[in-house]
Amino acid sequence: MTVVTVGVHIVDVLARPVESIPAGQDTHLLEQIRITAAGAAAGTAVALAKIGVPVASMGAVGDDELGDFLLMIMARRGVDVSGVVRRAGEQTAASILPIRPDGGRPSFHVPGANLGLATADLDADRLTGAQVVHLGGMDVTWGLHDPAFFALLDKAREGGTAVTLDLLSNMPDLMPGVRAFLPHVDYLLPNEEQALMLSGASTPEEAATALLAEGPKGVIVTLGAAGSLVATAAGLTRVPALDVPVVDTTGCGDAYCAGFAAGLLRGRDVLGAARLGTAVAARVAGGLGSDAGLDGFVADDPGPDA
Repeated sequence: MTVVTVGVHIVDVLARPVESIPAGQDTHLLEQIRITAAGAAAGTAVALAKIGVPVASMGAVGDDELGDFLLMIMARRGVDVSGVVRRAGEQTAASILPIRPDGGRPSFHVPGANLGLATADLDADRLTGAQVVHLGGMDVTWGLHDPAFFALLDKAREGGTAVTLDLLSNMPDLMPGVRAFLPHVDYLLPNEEQALMLSGASTPEEAATALLAEGPKGVIVTLGAAGSLVATAAGLTRVPALDVPVVDTTGCGDAYCAGFAAGLLRGRDVLGAARLGTAVAARVAGGLGSDAGLDGFVADDPGPDA
């Protein structure tokens, strides 16, 4: 398997456009409601599959109907879900997202089975045999804050696997545990708020430089409409966002990570991988949900300005 994603699996229920929550028992009619496979591991895996990259995902879901749906939709999209474990008596993680007319996305969330994912749940041989391992949501998968998991990542990297790391939350209390991962990954892909919280810096440039010093070969800070900032030993480079109409920003970070991983697989350098990530994220921003807009997009196709 060329890519393995490890971490957070979530069912998203999205509705748009939502200007306000109805009072009392009132009903508002909407244009669209969707249910998608999402989360920093599952959403990235689905995006990878939809752009033509063979991918397997590892994580934990409940033994409930939401878990049934999540595994079904991921498999239907082409993701190998044999590495996703079922937790008896636990709920599958889920979010309800009322999408504002401007694409903003407040949420209601249940973390569910993600919190209990542990090293023992993972297929070590499959992980160390991948070309790219993407760690999605390590800030909330506390069972993987584990020296045994770090050793597994080191073994994979020694064998030539590239390891990328993305986060799920913007909660300051969860950031300290993430820093222990930095010596064990090649590329860190936080958003701006996460990068500032992780580093204690006041600008994205300062944050990327500080985080780069903690071990990764590259730090790629996503900046929303401002694009992304790529930091490597060669310096700092801005990659602009593409000018596209925005419907919903849900999953854009996961899509960026998918494009970045696909770029690494295709032999692109870090900037080239970041440009492909930008193109994939732009496609997702044009529709509702974390997998919108990717039908017909192929990772070998550079896309606009990619």
